Amino acid sequence: MNLYNKTLLVTGVASGIGAEVARLARFQGARVIGVDRHEAQLSLDGFFQTDLGDPASIDALVERLPARVDALCNIAGVPGTAPLDAVAAVNYLGVRQLSTALLPRLAGGGSIVNVASVLGAQWPLRVEQHKALAGTESYAAGRAWLDANPVQHSDCYQYFKEALIVWSFQQSQAWFRDHGVRLNCVAPGPVFTPILGDFVSMLGPERVARDSQRMTRPALADEVAAVIAFFCSDAARWVNGVNLPVDGGLAATYV
Repeated sequence: MNLYNKTLLVTGVASGIGAEVARLARFQGARVIGVDRHEAQLSLDGFFQTDLGDPASIDALVERLPARVDALCNIAGVPGTAPLDAVAAVNYLGVRQLSTALLPRLAGGGSIVNVASVLGAQWPLRVEQHKALAGTESYAAGRAWLDANPVQHSDCYQYFKEALIVWSFQQSQAWFRDHGVRLNCVAPGPVFTPILGDFVSMLGPERVARDSQRMTRPALADEVAAVIAFFCSDAARWVNGVNLPVDGGLAATYV
C-alpha cells in the first residue's frame, strides 16, 4: 500500500488524527494539503487556515485548491462540549459542503474518508430523521431543517455522527457510479488526542467507566491514521459505502 504521487486534502491537520494522517501520507509519497483553524506545526505541501463551520469560508477554500485532488480526509471536528451550532456546522454541514464542492475535482478512483465515531453506531434508531436531513440540498437548507427539527445539546455529538454515517451511505453509490469516487467512514472509539478530556466530560463518569472495562486502552492517533490512509490508497479501490469501526473491538462488546 502506498500513496505515491497522490494529492490528499486533510482537514483537522494541526493535531491528533489529522496530523498523523498527514505525516503518514507524506511518508508514503503523497502531496498533502492541510486545512485547520490553527496553524499546523508540521511539514506540508500546502496549508490553508479555514473555518470549516462557515460555508463562505469553505467556498473560499475550494476556490484556492488545485484543479485535481485524489483524496479528501474529513477529520476536523469539535466535541459535544462545544456549542450545538458549532457541532452541527463542523461535524456535519461543513463536511457535506466541502465534500460536495470538491467532488468535481476528485480524480476517478479518488476517495473521500469521513471520520465518524463509535458513538454514531445507533444511527438505525433515527434513520428516517437522518435521511430527511440528508435529503436537504445545501448548507442553508440543512440549517433550516435543523431549526425546524431541533437537536438536544446533550446528545448532539452522537446525533451528527449518526447523520454523517447515513449521509455517507446515501451518497456513496451515486458518487462511485457517476464519478468513480469512493466514500467511506472510519468510526474511532476513544483516541489519545487533545480533545479526549472533552469526551470524558461529554459522556459522563458512568459511561467512561463502563467503556474502560470493555477495552484495553484508547487508540493512538496513528493507529486510526493508518486505516484512513488505506481508504485513500488503491488497495481500497473496491471498498465503498463502508463505516469501519477502529475501536479495539469496543463496539463488538455491546452485542
